[in-house]
Amino acid sequence: QEQPMESGGGSVQAGGSLRLSCETPIYSYCRYEWHRQAPGLEREFVSSIISALGPKIADSVQGRFTISLDKSKNMVYLQMNSLRPEDTAMYYCKRMCGSQVYWGQGTQVTVSS
Repeated sequence: QEQPMESGGGSVQAGGSLRLSCETPIYSYCRYEWHRQAPGLEREFVSSIISALGPKIADSVQGRFTISLDKSKNMVYLQMNSLRPEDTAMYYCKRMCGSQVYWGQGTQVTVSS
């Protein structure tokens, strides 16, 4: 499976939580990222992880979102807590293995106030 497959999006109220999942092969030499894109805005980085290194996370979601991966299940997760209306966006999973880059089709997250 070349293209990552996201799931877990939905509609929640502010302060709620969601866990996004990305089904994709897990390799130690690949980097896995979550990005998001709100209507009318550019796609922005949310978080990344490489198997052998610690995660990176955007300042806007620091302390609220956590990225993780499960090699045994070929899954990358994004746990999102304390959601805010400004987190509303399409969330995309990205796999980077050397020069090869694969994007998923995205999963929609909508947070109401």
